[in-house]
Parts: sequence; C-alpha cells; structure tokens
Amino acid sequence: MLHLRLVYPGPGSTVQFMENKARILVIDDDLRLRSLVESHLKGYGFVVQGMGDGRQIEASLAENPVDLIILDLGLPHEDGLQICRRLRQQHDVPILMLTARGDEVDRILGLEMGADDYLAKPFHPRELVARIQAILRRVRGSAPRTSGVTASFEKGPFRVDMSRQEIHLHDQLISLTSAEFLTLATLIQHEGQALTREKLMWLTRGRQLEADDRSIDMQISRLRRLLDKGPGRPRHIRTVWGHGYLFVAEP
Repeated sequence: MLHLRLVYPGPGSTVQFMENKARILVIDDDLRLRSLVESHLKGYGFVVQGMGDGRQIEASLAENPVDLIILDLGLPHEDGLQICRRLRQQHDVPILMLTARGDEVDRILGLEMGADDYLAKPFHPRELVARIQAILRRVRGSAPRTSGVTASFEKGPFRVDMSRQEIHLHDQLISLTSAEFLTLATLIQHEGQALTREKLMWLTRGRQLEADDRSIDMQISRLRRLLDKGPGRPRHIRTVWGHGYLFVAEP
C-alpha cells in the first residue's frame, strides 16, 4: 500500500504548475490510493479523472480525451501491460506506468509495449508530479533536448520531424513509440558523439538515471532491431565501451 501525504508546492519549489491545465486519467483499482493521487494532482492544477480498471477506457477517451494516463500494472480483469498494448494500437497518448519496486521484467515489458516512463512504488508525490511534467514538456516540444533544434532536420538517409514526432529512413516512416522517438531523434541529432546512458536519460526524459533503470538499454535494443532488420553487428547505433552509444547515419 502506498501512503501519500498531500504536500503542495511552496516558495522555492522546483515543481511548477502547468501553464495549461493538463488532463490526467488515473487507472488504479486501489480506491484509497487513486483518490489520494487525484487529490494531489488537482492541488497542482491538473484536471483529473479516475477509473478502477481499463474495461471502459476506449469509451472514456472517446468522450473525454486526456493528455496523459497514469496506469497501474496490477489491475483486475486486464493487467496494465495488456491495456498499454491495446491503447498503443489506437492512441498515442503518453502513458506513465506504476510498478512494484523490483519488478524489472514488468518495467521492461511496459516500455516495450509503448509506455513512456514508469515509476516504482512507493514513490514521493512530488516525484510523480515531476515525471508527469517532464513527459508533458517532451510531448509539447519544450524539453531541454529540443533546445536549438529546428522543427525538422536530416542526417544521411534519416529525416527527423520534431513537430510531428516522425522519423523516416530512406523515405519510409519508422513505427516508434513517443519514448523511442525521443531516444532515436536525440541520437541522430548528436551523430558522431558517444552519449552515455546517463546523458541520454537527461536529454530525453529530463531526469537522472536510477541505478536499476535499464529502460535506455531496452529502447536501444528495440531501435537496433527496427533499423538493422537482421542479426549481426549494429550498423547505426553502436556501443563504444566506456563512453556510451554512438549513432552513425551512413555506416
């Protein structure tokens, strides 16, 4: 059980209110926890609605679109992973998954299914708000990673459209989740420069890399499969031991 103490931002707080009231959908079967999360987020200016499971999520989104979904993994009827996979077939709304601490396999699967980020329980309420705001900044194009970057740019056969969040390789659109887009776009932008996992985490998510966080590695692994389409030495995203990942547009 996660215990939350409702602490609202005071003078000097690094957590800011969103300029535009973002709409958040919280899906968790724990009514007490869900109510606390909803109350806390409303205190930061978010517009929040809650659901106990995902059975009516499509109908809910059709009637009341949201800017972000907080999705618990351990739901009745259909778990969070199945819901995430189903949503990604029709929607590109950002998803923040709540997982039990230590469930690395679930975290990895969640990211592979298309979740944008995850937060392990128990967590501090302000960390939840910070993660939400970081995701929304990325989606709205104001994350630190976009500083000084034009709306679109090309590197060899790769064409990146930041405003539409699309990447083409040889004029073919690459199917990417929003998190994968951010990682690949950042690598392309820094072509020829090795980026550590820590640097990639900061550039794409605006936060520090946690000790047990393998999300960057998992995204790199999937991106390699998408770009190389076969076994063998990675052509475009290479590992430079001790320095990080290096993007090569034209091997």
